[in-house]
Amino acid sequence: MERNQIIGIVLIMATFMLWTITSAPSKEELEKSKRTQDSIALVQQTPAVPSQLPDSLSQTDEVPVKNDSLSLQANGIKFGAFGVAANGSQEDVVLENDLMRVTLTNKGGIIKEVLLKKHYKTITDSTGKEGKELVTMLNSPENKFNYTLPVPGALNKAVNTSDLYFTTNKQGSSVSFKADAGNGAYFEQKYTLSPDNYTIDYAIHTHGLGNIVASNTKAIPLNWENYIKKYEKGEQFEQNYATVYYKQAEEKRDYCSCVSDDSESLSGKEIEWVAHTNQFFNTSLVAKTVGFTNAELSTKMTDYKTNKYLKVIHSEIGIPINNMNEGQFDMVMYVGPNEFKRLKAFDKDLEEIIPFGSSIFGTINRWAIRPFFDFLSNYIGSKGIVIILLIFLIKMALYPLMYKMLYSQAKMGALKPELAHLKDKYKDDLQKQQMETMKIYREYGVSPLGGCLPMLLQMPIWYALFRFFPASITFRQEPFLWATDLSSYDVIWNHGVEIPFMGTHISLFTILWAVSTIIYTYYNMQNMDLSANPAMKYVQYIMPVMFLGFFNSYASGLTCYMFFSNLINILQTVITKNYIFDEVKIRAELMKEKAKPKKKSGFQAKLEEAMKQQQTIQEQRKKK
Repeated sequence: MERNQIIGIVLIMATFMLWTITSAPSKEELEKSKRTQDSIALVQQTPAVPSQLPDSLSQTDEVPVKNDSLSLQANGIKFGAFGVAANGSQEDVVLENDLMRVTLTNKGGIIKEVLLKKHYKTITDSTGKEGKELVTMLNSPENKFNYTLPVPGALNKAVNTSDLYFTTNKQGSSVSFKADAGNGAYFEQKYTLSPDNYTIDYAIHTHGLGNIVASNTKAIPLNWENYIKKYEKGEQFEQNYATVYYKQAEEKRDYCSCVSDDSESLSGKEIEWVAHTNQFFNTSLVAKTVGFTNAELSTKMTDYKTNKYLKVIHSEIGIPINNMNEGQFDMVMYVGPNEFKRLKAFDKDLEEIIPFGSSIFGTINRWAIRPFFDFLSNYIGSKGIVIILLIFLIKMALYPLMYKMLYSQAKMGALKPELAHLKDKYKDDLQKQQMETMKIYREYGVSPLGGCLPMLLQMPIWYALFRFFPASITFRQEPFLWATDLSSYDVIWNHGVEIPFMGTHISLFTILWAVSTIIYTYYNMQNMDLSANPAMKYVQYIMPVMFLGFFNSYASGLTCYMFFSNLINILQTVITKNYIFDEVKIRAELMKEKAKPKKKSGFQAKLEEAMKQQQTIQEQRKKK
């Protein structure tokens, strides 16, 4: 390197060092700069005003703070007077009696889980083997139960109690949760577990909140959302029974659709109670005095085959509190099984959430069949034996009508020679053949409809039982013969292949019902003349086959009832026709009836006239 280049570099370095020394800040300037940087960092961590917060920061976002003082400042901005309650750690507390264990948490002051000690859910493994574990309720992580407090001083003008840590105070069977709002003000939730029931006295209490919440507040919104879990092996039926029930003041109970998404808006209406239900369990919230207001209720279906939940039920309810400085609203929670007597004890029609039906059939279930089963169950341990005894008593009560039906069939059988003669005489004219057949029936005093009355009288009972067995918890997980649960389908063979309308199993009670129905039909058809409508003969046999798919997944209590009902019908029919009836006497009675003078009834005359007109029309068409 040349000498001039070296001298140039040295001069440049000397000049740079001299500039650095002369331009360095003083000690006072360094301290001022540090204070400025600290302020900038504080602004970045905790917004000075709401408008400086990022749009993405919501009511439930965590504020990135590094010490308690900054956390309190941030929570004060987000939660207003409830900022102190936004800091804390989650703690659980347990209330327990002989029927249930209730686990509550101070985060939100809510019920975290309810374990029912006397009820189990069915678990089926991949091989179809069934197991059981205790039923737990309200423990789905997605569940919500929180109040939205209108707090103008909060960031979003509202505070959700689910974001707050409540102070816990447990005394005996009661626990109180208080959310501190400063200066002695608080929002309180109190739970008291009953000693011998599934009920929890529940109350909210506001103290000193008059200057904290919005001045025009008349009600506090409750956001209640349940993800309904699976407890039964018949998931489709369980989903169809899951919904939200409610009762308006001075009105009958009502509900959202069970088989599709649905919603109900009850703005301006007073609501006595709201119940989130599935097939055999429910969580109900009942107002003790003044009702809830402005309820918005909805249900959302899931694909129960791929989703762990059956349905999502949401209720937004207004809790009326007029005095925020010293207000209280008393309620009762019921978290447990759909037991008729326990729900009836509320004296608010809460028992009508059990889906027995709302028509005359529901009345039969609630006030005839249900108490009868309860009475017999006090003396007979097996619910299957109770079912058979019920069938026997019903059949014995209806036997006089059954006797008349069989007697009418026997008389029609005795007229077979006369009817056969008509078939030969009018074999090419079915209309004329039918008219002459009716004349013979009238001549010998036989009514072809005489066998219908017993069946018609049994229909209300049969249809009531159709609703009763899958709705009554009396039969839940009650075994009988090969059935493990009379409230669900029985499985004699789990073949594992999804067959349309049949599922992956075969129900033996359903198969036995179908076979016994075909046998009973065949036996009865021997004395019936269906020449006027031959298709009816085949319909009688096709019907039980068609219903195989439906009843294969239905409550085995019903298919058990139908099978044994058929057996008793067959037994009564065989004994009556072979050992009670005398064909000679029946034939003599027919001859005696034939000799009597006949007078046409108005209905018979009109029927014959209509048939004659129809015959005339057919003859005219043939001529054309």
